[in-house]
Amino acid sequence: MRRIPSILAVLLSVLSLAGCASKARSDALTTTLNAYGSTLRWGDFQSAAQFIEPAIRAAHPLSKLDQARYRQVRVTEYDAGAGPVPTGDFDVQQTAQISLVNVHTQSERTIVDHQSWHYDEKTKHWWLTSGLPDITQD
Repeated sequence: MRRIPSILAVLLSVLSLAGCASKARSDALTTTLNAYGSTLRWGDFQSAAQFIEPAIRAAHPLSKLDQARYRQVRVTEYDAGAGPVPTGDFDVQQTAQISLVNVHTQSERTIVDHQSWHYDEKTKHWWLTSGLPDITQD
């Protein structure tokens, strides 16, 4: 009977530590998504590529053609809508609408960017795993 209070104390300690960890993870996600959104709003796709998980970025570097395509557009709006949706303890998905203007034709269009983000516990960092927006979609 004496063990019940000590077991409860241990459980509460573990739960509060888990709560702190998830709060820190949530704060890091908010900071990362805001920074990524700001980077895209400025049309800085080169810097936005730094949000991609390093192993994915190394395996799939931006080609010269991709870089030229990104230079051909200007971002006029970035709307993350309802924000991130958890898909697991360390994964979220977010859908953003991005309005682009072609600098040569001045035509505007909107694309939908389905983002996947993963939290790396070792580095305490959120990484984009879905890559940069596909601006070639119609």
